[in-house]
Amino acid sequence: AMATIDARRQNMRLPPEVNRVLYVRNLPFKITPEEIYDIFGKYGTIYQIRIGDKPDTRGTAFVIYDDIYDAKNAVDHLSGFNVCGRYLIVLYYQQGRMEKRMDTKAKQQELDALKAKYNLSKQDTEAGK
Repeated sequence: AMATIDARRQNMRLPPEVNRVLYVRNLPFKITPEEIYDIFGKYGTIYQIRIGDKPDTRGTAFVIYDDIYDAKNAVDHLSGFNVCGRYLIVLYYQQGRMEKRMDTKAKQQELDALKAKYNLSKQDTEAGK
């Protein structure tokens, strides 16, 4: 049975944002690592759990799975899961969220440069008529 599961996994295309690190929000402040382990461990082997303990990170945790497919399974099943009357928000950790904002600015400049270049070449072709 294992071989067929592996074969199916190989054929399964994963969206680019899927990764082994999950960012969990809206957790009860008093939740323990053991309780998180109980909830998330149902979906696969967990490599590490890190709970936010600072005022601005309370109620959040990182759950890192050994296997990317287990992480995907957990996201699919645990988004909106009710823990002590709070609904969990389970996201893939996006490493470059802040960097991406910077990227957008760089991309815009690149685009402007291309536009300028394009307008130039357009004038050139018209001048050549």
